[in-house]
Amino acid sequence: MIQDNQRITAGMIVIGDEILSGRTKDVNIGAVADFCTDLGIDLTEVRIVSDDMDSIVEAVNALRSRFTYVFTSGGIGPTHDDITADAIARAFGVALPINAQAREMLESRWKQTGTEVNEARLRMARIPEGADLIVNSVSAAPGFRIGNVHVMAGVPVIMRAMLEALAPTLKGGRKVLSVTIRAAVGEGTVGGPLGRLQEEFPDVKMGSYPQMGRDRVMTELVLRSADEPRLNEAAARVRDMVAAAHAKAGIMPPDSE
Repeated sequence: MIQDNQRITAGMIVIGDEILSGRTKDVNIGAVADFCTDLGIDLTEVRIVSDDMDSIVEAVNALRSRFTYVFTSGGIGPTHDDITADAIARAFGVALPINAQAREMLESRWKQTGTEVNEARLRMARIPEGADLIVNSVSAAPGFRIGNVHVMAGVPVIMRAMLEALAPTLKGGRKVLSVTIRAAVGEGTVGGPLGRLQEEFPDVKMGSYPQMGRDRVMTELVLRSADEPRLNEAAARVRDMVAAAHAKAGIMPPDSE
């Protein structure tokens, strides 16, 4: 059972040869990251694996044993190389039959669109035994949840729709707050002092992100924590550090938020 204020974690597995070859540019990682942040879930690992049975099974079993939730994208379509459902069934040691509810969802949509029911399309109704369906409001072909693993489509608009359907079923953690402080100096100038502050505030994540393509040097320092008083305390110290760096360099400070 997940306790209140417990840290909720997630891992993600992106499945598909087309991602690894570069033919398709993944955008689902960002969507899942935003989704998790909104729910107070810490997305801490993402793996990209090929359409290979053993690779998918290994990744699923590794991540589901380590994280509160696992999200997968890709490989649940109608073609022969869509093997994610097969791999998930193998990972959990269960059968993969045609699911009556999933078939009904699909055939209802196909009747509306005049789409032929065939063996290939019915592959999308194969659901591991014991799994619950994840509703797909875009094209009807459902995803599914088994244990703590949530299996979703790779098509971005469908993936996002499935995430929306999932949201009410997930337990969120403490909302993570963030503060961004802009420094008009390079990372090399603030790197040392920021590292010392990170040691002083281990419960506040501090990141340094150089901003490219600007007309002057700029580094964004992003602080994140679920503890608002500690976040504010750390932010005040970082602002003081940045102000000192600006004064030393004779630079007018940029705005921060």
